[in-house]
Amino acid sequence: MIYLLHHALEQSAERYPDHEVMRFANQSLTYAELSRRSNNLAHTLIDQGVQRRDRVGVFLNKSLETAVAIYGIMKAGAAYVPLDPLAPPSRLALAMRDCGVRHLVTAPNKRDALTAITAETPDLEAIIGVAPGDDLTPRCLSWGEVWDEVNTLNETAPPNRQIMEQDLAYIMYTSGSTGRPKGIMHTHYSGLSYARMSVATYGVTHEDRLSNHSPLHFDMSTFDYLSGPLAGATTVIIPEPYAKLPASLSQLIEAERLTIWYSVPFALIQLLLRGALDKRDLSSLRWIMFGGEPFPPKHLRALMELLPGARFSNVYGPAEVNQCTYYHLPPVAEIDDTPIPIGQIWDNAEGLILGEDDQQVPPGESGELVVRTPTMMRGYWGRPDLNARAFFRRPVFADYDDVFYRTGDLVQTQADGTLAFLGRKDRQVKVRGYRVELDEVENALSGHAQVEEGAVYAIPDEEGGARIGAAVILRADAGVDAAAVIAYLQDHLPGYAVPAHIDIVSEFPRTTSGKIDRNALQTRAVAAAD
Repeated sequence: MIYLLHHALEQSAERYPDHEVMRFANQSLTYAELSRRSNNLAHTLIDQGVQRRDRVGVFLNKSLETAVAIYGIMKAGAAYVPLDPLAPPSRLALAMRDCGVRHLVTAPNKRDALTAITAETPDLEAIIGVAPGDDLTPRCLSWGEVWDEVNTLNETAPPNRQIMEQDLAYIMYTSGSTGRPKGIMHTHYSGLSYARMSVATYGVTHEDRLSNHSPLHFDMSTFDYLSGPLAGATTVIIPEPYAKLPASLSQLIEAERLTIWYSVPFALIQLLLRGALDKRDLSSLRWIMFGGEPFPPKHLRALMELLPGARFSNVYGPAEVNQCTYYHLPPVAEIDDTPIPIGQIWDNAEGLILGEDDQQVPPGESGELVVRTPTMMRGYWGRPDLNARAFFRRPVFADYDDVFYRTGDLVQTQADGTLAFLGRKDRQVKVRGYRVELDEVENALSGHAQVEEGAVYAIPDEEGGARIGAAVILRADAGVDAAAVIAYLQDHLPGYAVPAHIDIVSEFPRTTSGKIDRNALQTRAVAAAD
């Protein structure tokens, strides 16, 4: 009986023991090897004091160890917390303190960052993946010592820990409007429900070869790491250098004979424009999924013409629900210049469109999409204030409500029954698929000692996404320039949330109520860009 995420791995290890589950940079793990190594890591974590329901951080660049880490942590009865390997140490430490991470799985190439992180996380007890040293105060155990220890103990079976499907499997941190990142809690039940639904919707089998383009801390990665093992498929982890070099990436897709691709539109647009697709044999691709931001129809049509053998789908769903809608695109000849719909609510889920009064809007009118689905999160870690606002409750009968997640996205039902995405209710934007709360960037900007007042806004780009713009009024005696302010933000925000350019101004345009007119700033920036 499969009711935990790692049960799916164990079932596939029995069915396909010698089949590759993960590939990375000409290295690979079979299902049997991943099963055994994750068992080994689980025992090590327990020996190091990990208890059921603990949270264990994963601080790794893309590698085979990422799969070992997440399945080993879950087998130990804990929840894995993926940490952005490129984020500032102070931001990572904030997330670790927030959810009480006492154990961390990492690698030697993270040692410099670990020194800074451990200085801000006094409760961190043990680090797996690096050798001991005077620069790190927690207990340290290298990967070599992990394997030596488990070989001595001869522990090859999973630990005997009572774990239920309602226990947490992972916590994923995302941008928060107050400047404090928020942890999205997913259980084994919600994660496995997503894996099952995606495998069924896209027909994933053990013969498929999936692309892991997204890093572990990005919610899109759950398709590769959770759905792939459930189906017995092979996941090819895309090395970071390939992701930045479209021509090399298309060469990798060809060499690995990938069958399913899933990424933000930006990656596909780069492949289209700079990937030399006309020189590649990409006939192995049978399904291309994209999501996280709008895909400009002109680029989508061109890509579909170059890859006529692939089916294309627009995938929609905030990280809080994994996925909740899909739109399987018609033939390229039927696509015009109108925005691509987000499609229909998938099976075993329900969506409502609500107005400002929380009542369903009449057919054809716009409103906020709320979703009820087994793939939905349990809530935000330690944030009862957010949880109170995040859910809509529909009374069914006495003392029982249906619970829906409020997506914050405005949608409209079209004549054919599909949902059109219209925008956001708040100041959240997508930058290359990453969620960014503009208020968080603004809070960080205002934290600079020499900034008197700051404003942040989004600038639409030609690829259907957004760039972040900012303007500041500096203190009269300020001895800094825009470059220094940007450097400050780079120490406090992930790279994708840092404005590429900051205007230093003497005053802001204001509304009649005296508030900063961010729309005027945005209009000014767009005009300057044009």
